[in-house]
Amino acid sequence: MDQMEIQPRPHTLNGTIHVPGDKSISHRAIMLGSLAEGRTTVKRFLTGEDCLTTIQVFQSMGIHIEQNGDEVKIEGKGLHGLSESVTPLNLGNSGTTTRLLLGILAGTSNHYTLFGDQSLSKRPMNRVVDPLREMGAFIDGREHGNLLPLSIRGQSLKPIHYRLPVNSAQVKSAILLAGLFADGTTTIMEPVKTRDHTERMLQAFDVNVKREEDLIHISGGQTLTGVDIEVPGDISSAAFFMCAAALKENSEITLKDVGLNPTRTGIIDVLKDMGVSMTVNTTRHIGDEPVGDITVKGGAMNGTTLSGDLIPRLIDELPIIALVASRAEGKTIIKDAEELRYKETDRIQAVVDTLKQMGVEVEATRDGMIIEGSTNPLKGGTYSSYHDHRIGMMVAVASVICEEKIMLDHPSCISISYPSFFDHLDALYTQR
Repeated sequence: MDQMEIQPRPHTLNGTIHVPGDKSISHRAIMLGSLAEGRTTVKRFLTGEDCLTTIQVFQSMGIHIEQNGDEVKIEGKGLHGLSESVTPLNLGNSGTTTRLLLGILAGTSNHYTLFGDQSLSKRPMNRVVDPLREMGAFIDGREHGNLLPLSIRGQSLKPIHYRLPVNSAQVKSAILLAGLFADGTTTIMEPVKTRDHTERMLQAFDVNVKREEDLIHISGGQTLTGVDIEVPGDISSAAFFMCAAALKENSEITLKDVGLNPTRTGIIDVLKDMGVSMTVNTTRHIGDEPVGDITVKGGAMNGTTLSGDLIPRLIDELPIIALVASRAEGKTIIKDAEELRYKETDRIQAVVDTLKQMGVEVEATRDGMIIEGSTNPLKGGTYSSYHDHRIGMMVAVASVICEEKIMLDHPSCISISYPSFFDHLDALYTQR
């Protein structure tokens, strides 16, 4: 059985690590590099399962991609260079690959069938399918195109003016990518700003993307030019070690070369608001992405409230924030986060069930949870990862402060975003 035994360790966490490359940026680099004219070289590419899925999918569509460790070279074929795949495209567990890919395939003249694993096959796609149909794409599948498997036949697309009904960078990105193929200018209204890696990277590939307050404009027919890309460290991965250090008194760790895109730094704002001792130094820019070092020290924390515009800036970090909140003084309230219910699993319910099993007083709400902080020790036992990398890492971080043995079921899912997670955790125990 896929299971890991995690023994309690009394030591503090100390030292320096480099977290892997950003998952969101790695996906987009492969996609845009494939649509560009000429070669694109990507350094510090995340070699997690989801990003490797993106490589395999574009190879299936005729793009020559060479991977050597965390360096990837892509021979782009231009905006209309994708071939029709002989076999259905296997998206594995990657929602990002699926939703962004639909935006690209909508503008081709080819037919494709997309399928994924059991988890991905439960995740809603109509949020992307609906606007792409409005642009002219033919898409069908289970529940009239809401669930995989999906069939898509690209068409000549028309531009649209679309107001995002959900705060989702994946939906925004799919429409922007489809907008590259449309005859005219596509406009997206984004009431709450979400992560903007797609806009930044499109500009790096010489695509003109205009932003006017909450409006984003992209004109079709532009040529992408191959570039060299270095991927910053993933702040969503760094968040787990930031929180581990915050939880363990007298710990001090430094995370090097982490992406500090302001649409992703909500975790920093929240931990500071909770009283965590932290320094953040921007050291350089990689393309248009700010990068820097984060140092975190363990100590006392207080509860807080997370809601509104903050939520899209830390949606992937909410599980580990909930664990931190369980050790803070007072109550923490998370709301406006219903999107968590549509991730690899229902993360609201998974987090609440896991924390309750650990002895935490926590209550699920429709769009979040209420967590009562406590100094009572966490309970050991056997815990499920729910085949969700964020839940698996949350349980592993809980072992930092648990005095009893933890058995983690299906820890291999962590390799989706952080293949070296347990090596880095061990390293922080030994750098003394």
